[in-house]
Amino acid sequence: MQEFKSSVTEAEQQDLITQGLSFAEEAMLNVVSSDVIVLNDASKHILEAGGKRVRPRLLILAYLAAGGTDVKHIAKPAAAVELMHTASVVHDDINDHGIVRRGRPSVNAIWGRTFALLTGDFLFTTVYQLMAAYGELNQDLADAATGLVEGETLQAWAVKNSEFTSENYMRIIALKTAALFKAAGMMGAKLANAREDVVEALGNYAYNVGLAFQIIDDILDIIGDEATLGKTSGIDIEQGRGFASVETDDDTENPDELMDSIKRKLLGGNRLDKARQQAEMLVQIAVSGLDILPDSLAKAELIDLANKVINRDH
Repeated sequence: MQEFKSSVTEAEQQDLITQGLSFAEEAMLNVVSSDVIVLNDASKHILEAGGKRVRPRLLILAYLAAGGTDVKHIAKPAAAVELMHTASVVHDDINDHGIVRRGRPSVNAIWGRTFALLTGDFLFTTVYQLMAAYGELNQDLADAATGLVEGETLQAWAVKNSEFTSENYMRIIALKTAALFKAAGMMGAKLANAREDVVEALGNYAYNVGLAFQIIDDILDIIGDEATLGKTSGIDIEQGRGFASVETDDDTENPDELMDSIKRKLLGGNRLDKARQQAEMLVQIAVSGLDILPDSLAKAELIDLANKVINRDH
């Protein structure tokens, strides 16, 4: 047994999880309030649509699992990781011409490209406001932000230059998705003043969950329907992205024909099964890394979160 242990009961920890998510939600809505009506309305439109809130939940659970108890103290960092993610999806919908996000019309669909771009920029700037008082934790979030942009750029380069190899695919999802997950795990542990080995373990857990999350997202982009996903489906395939596009030899130039062709190939072969197996393996690695933590409700919830990542339909 490790030297640290939560001083609260399971029931109290469950209350803290609920309170932490509520505090983070409140922090997000407060920080995006703006006298510029378009920014205010567009930001609240995308936030009030909800979403999985996986990243703030992960940060809160990591904090509690590492022995933290003051969830109000971590509300702003939890809000910051979700706002960074939300800013990125607003920008994604511009690049991808996405018209549905989180089950409602995207910011791009309602306000147009220019205001969607500015809304995404605004959401990124709110991260600075939220994190101003958190010192060196800003470096973890800055590294994640850099990774996110590098991943998106590498993805665009790979598509343009027909370099969407398996190796590049894993590098892309490590940067654009797993890096922010890792930051959430590490920040949660650091906010609990955890030992260095615990910070590393929670960071590695979150990183592997992030990789699995993106692989499952790409699978769902192939087999999911738009109503269930809550976003425009098939975009990654149409634009030559996602694991479905890796090392395919289809030379059709019609996006709809390309998507149908790739789906036929994948659903008729074993590529989907292999991708799902890879995601399951990553989750197993993630969960095994939590052995360093003492048993607690928060640890059990981290395990449950990892399993839900690979057993979801949206």
